[in-house]
Amino acid sequence: MLIGREKEKHILLEALTEEYSQFIAVYGRRRVGKTFLIRETYGNRFCFQFTGSAKTSSRKQLARFQMALKEHGLKDVALLTNWMIAFGELKRYINLQPEGKKVIFLDELPWMDAPRSGFLTELESFWNGWASARKDVVFVVCGSATSWMVKKIIKNKGGLHNRLNHRITLQPFTLRECEDLLKSRGVVLTRKQILEGYMVFGGVPYYWSLLERGASLSQEIDRLVFSRDGDLYDEFDMLYASLFKKPERYTKVIELLAKKKRGLTRLELIELGKFEDNGKFTEILHDLEWCGFIRGYSMMGKRVKDEMFQLIDHYTLFYYEFIEGKRRGKNYWQAMQGKPQYNTWCGLAFERVCLWHVDQIKMKLGISGVLTEEYAWRCLPDKKTKRKGVQIDLLIDRSDGIIDLCEMKYSKKEYAITGDYEQELIEKKATFAEVTATSSAVHTVMVTTNGLVHNAFVGEIQNEVDLEDLFK
Repeated sequence: MLIGREKEKHILLEALTEEYSQFIAVYGRRRVGKTFLIRETYGNRFCFQFTGSAKTSSRKQLARFQMALKEHGLKDVALLTNWMIAFGELKRYINLQPEGKKVIFLDELPWMDAPRSGFLTELESFWNGWASARKDVVFVVCGSATSWMVKKIIKNKGGLHNRLNHRITLQPFTLRECEDLLKSRGVVLTRKQILEGYMVFGGVPYYWSLLERGASLSQEIDRLVFSRDGDLYDEFDMLYASLFKKPERYTKVIELLAKKKRGLTRLELIELGKFEDNGKFTEILHDLEWCGFIRGYSMMGKRVKDEMFQLIDHYTLFYYEFIEGKRRGKNYWQAMQGKPQYNTWCGLAFERVCLWHVDQIKMKLGISGVLTEEYAWRCLPDKKTKRKGVQIDLLIDRSDGIIDLCEMKYSKKEYAITGDYEQELIEKKATFAEVTATSSAVHTVMVTTNGLVHNAFVGEIQNEVDLEDLFK
């Protein structure tokens, strides 16, 4: 059963009604449901479908492509010694099909592009020189190696430049979509438990699909992540190895960012990781950002070169906090409940959940239709002026003259603002207004799990958002 994805499904189905052939690229991180979306939308009714194989030579890929053509009914398939012949045979097969739209689906496209195979050149020729001139081809390509998809297809500077009709970036599920997925599978969890699951798995549908009925969430996390035979026991290594040919350079950046909640600048990453300051390092950062593992965010009022990079992938953050070098048996997560390390992690992980649900926060604030920009902001302590350092993970700069300063707090009960914390909020807002010299009104917004205790110290709060709002 396909959950959500209404916009993406509409694009795929609309392609069947267009007058001319359509070229659609679908990309996103591993396990996010790209292939499932395409197969469910088209009901597996493909004229031709082929899936590339990881770490396979061009000769073997071509042999498998030849077998696929035979399995689809093409007779007397020529020996495929290169991709020019392979695409030639695909054209012949398509020409033999009856009238009507023909959906051609090539899955895991990056794996088909072996070194010196000439695959991309022949793909360009197939589309530009043949399929695009027809009216009956819907050509859908897909791949988990997001950086390859972006560089070679989406931002191609050669024959495929501006040739795509649609590109679909498949994002992880929201909290609400995860809830819908669980309901469809008969898995019963409270919204607080779904939140904790999201803080571990993020919105990756595959991870959620592994949860079984009848067990608690902590039992399932132990079974999937900490048991040696668990489906996700080796997920971290498999995740990065499947996306990048040389994952060590990428995981080195990830490891550095995992140690710094606020993030690091490009220069800080280069110095700490002893990277060379060149285009290849820039490419690593872009690749990680395209895959959704990190975010590059502007510091309001700062230059582009001061851009911060922050780790935002939930599973990766969970891995470095609790898994790397710390496997302690199959009941480890159940034993961690309520301990100081667990409580600290909950606070940090909840902030990341909020960053993935800015649209829901804006909806609660009634500004869904208002043009906004989202920032993070910080200023370092100043000994001369005795100004304290400030870190704000989410600022919503609104076109209606207001800046929402979002404070995100995880708690098991209603969150009670103390007198000291109220003073901290006042000082934080004053520091921000002074340093940025903003002319906008600055509002403090509290985003909590269970709402606020309305005591004597809530006067500074202009708006509230709680967990129920994040499920909208």
